[in-house]
Amino acid sequence: MNHDWEDRVAAAWATLDDYAEEDGAGFRAVIDALVAELPDGSPLGPFERACAWDSTGHSDQAVPLYREALALGLDGYQGRRAKIQLSSSLRNTGQPEEGVKLLTPELDAPSDELDDAVRATLALCLSSLGRDREGLSLVLGALAPHLPRYQRSMANYARALVAPEG
Repeated sequence: MNHDWEDRVAAAWATLDDYAEEDGAGFRAVIDALVAELPDGSPLGPFERACAWDSTGHSDQAVPLYREALALGLDGYQGRRAKIQLSSSLRNTGQPEEGVKLLTPELDAPSDELDDAVRATLALCLSSLGRDREGLSLVLGALAPHLPRYQRSMANYARALVAPEG
C-alpha cells in the first residue's frame, strides 16, 4: 500500500484513546473505511481489522482475523506483530498453548525491536499454563540488556531458572 494510506492508518490509530470505551464500534468503523480502500486479498485488511477488534476489547473477534491475515501471507514486521497479537488474543480466549506454539519459533527469528514483546507475550502464555519459571526466565532475559547495571547477573539468573538441575 502507499505511504498516504499508511499515514492515514497511523493517524487513525493515534486517535484510539479519543474514543470512549463504549465507542469501540466508532473506532472500528474508521479502520473498516480505510480497509475498504485495499485491494481484495490484501493481508493488511484483516490485520488492521483484527487490531481494531483487539484494541477495543474483543480478542474473540480478533483471533480469526489475525489467522486470516497470516494465511494471506502477512509477513515481515507486520507478520511478526500479528503473531504476537494473535498469541495474546489466544491467551485471552483461554488458548495459551496455541500462543506458545506460535511464538516459540519467534525466539529464533531475526532480531528486531519486537523481540522483547515476543518474550513478554510468550511469558504471559507460559504463565497461563502454569509455567511461571519459564516465563520469568524470558522476561528477565529480555530486561537484562536494558538495565544500567547487573546485566550479566540478571542474564545468568534468567538462564538458571530453566537450567536442568544437576
